[in-house]
Amino acid sequence: MSETRHIQPAAAQHSWRRFKSGAMAGLLFVCALLVMAPLFLVLYFLIREGASALDWNFFTQLPKPTGEAGGGMANAIVGTLVMLAMAAVIGVPLGVMGGIYLAEYGSDRANDWIRFTADVLNGIPSIVWGMVVYVLLVVPFKTFSAYAGGVALGLMMVPLVMRTTEEVLILVPQGYREAGLALGIARWKIITVIVVKTALKGIVTGVLVAMARVAGETAPLLFTALGNNFWSHRLSEPISALPLQIFTYAISPYDDWHRQAWAGALVLMAVILILNVSVRILSRGRKFK
Repeated sequence: MSETRHIQPAAAQHSWRRFKSGAMAGLLFVCALLVMAPLFLVLYFLIREGASALDWNFFTQLPKPTGEAGGGMANAIVGTLVMLAMAAVIGVPLGVMGGIYLAEYGSDRANDWIRFTADVLNGIPSIVWGMVVYVLLVVPFKTFSAYAGGVALGLMMVPLVMRTTEEVLILVPQGYREAGLALGIARWKIITVIVVKTALKGIVTGVLVAMARVAGETAPLLFTALGNNFWSHRLSEPISALPLQIFTYAISPYDDWHRQAWAGALVLMAVILILNVSVRILSRGRKFK
């Protein structure tokens, strides 16, 4: 009889623990769905409102004059790609070399200050970057330009690429460096040929993350690139970009422009999704042995 009484409370406790475990698993699953819900809602509205405006003309034609239906965002798409390329030219070398310095050369005290500065810069609102570049490049040259827009986006990329590069390089086993030194290889060659090459996939992942972050920025481009409804034949001229064109169309009173704004947002979202999927593919199975 005593053994039966002992077994019953133990079975009840086991059932209660299973119930709590299942309840918490269900709660976490609901929380995960709530986290993903905004993404699916954004995609749903973008597809519903913008898919009807996506046609060949949207990708090949310039915006029509004010109030006239039709046209496209070909210049804005090209402008976005141009400024992303310029931002990469500025942000990638500076960020990667800064990350190499933090991981391989700098002293502890100096590195702490550099990391703190990079983290602060990562948190600065994008409009502040636009205002700074406006003072440095737009005011002295008295013109908005693709150069200014590319510099603004590139400066935003630098701290993010630098911190990502540092973290990836730190993951490379110290034995790689020691083996190179034991063979008499110069330290700079060990870093460039062995360490950076080993961590290259992670560095590229960080670069793509930074590009995805700046691809949708509008505020800094309002102060630097300004926008243009025509083709920009020189980088020293104002240039259009998808975020700028979306902003202009979204605040207009014309229904057709609203429809094209949704389509532009859908294209921009697709670009960012492609970059993020590329990050997931590159980072899959990345291990250092």
